[in-house]
Amino acid sequence: MAIDVKAELKYYPVSAQKTRLVVDLVRGKMAEEAITILNFVNKKSAEPVRKLIASAMANGENNFGIPAEKLFIYKIIVDEAPTRKWRRFGARGRIKPILRRSSHVNVILREKE
Repeated sequence: MAIDVKAELKYYPVSAQKTRLVVDLVRGKMAEEAITILNFVNKKSAEPVRKLIASAMANGENNFGIPAEKLFIYKIIVDEAPTRKWRRFGARGRIKPILRRSSHVNVILREKE
């Protein structure tokens, strides 16, 4: 039976749509390879996702004794988090709504057999 190693990033203040662009690059890859890829991705979301995967790898090593070289990204999901609704005053007494979106990222690593 495979052991699932989990880590999650909650309320990350970038939209889920933008974060999915980064996550799609590393889905299904070996964990160390994913970290190397994310070091060179020029997106704001790349750094927190890289840290999340590194945290999941550390969880696997410390909690389950699985070497980092054997871990791969089994599942990585980006969901929408609550949207903060702001407003800015516009011309002629109107209100311009601003939606500040955020996202939740969940990663599950498994041992490669």
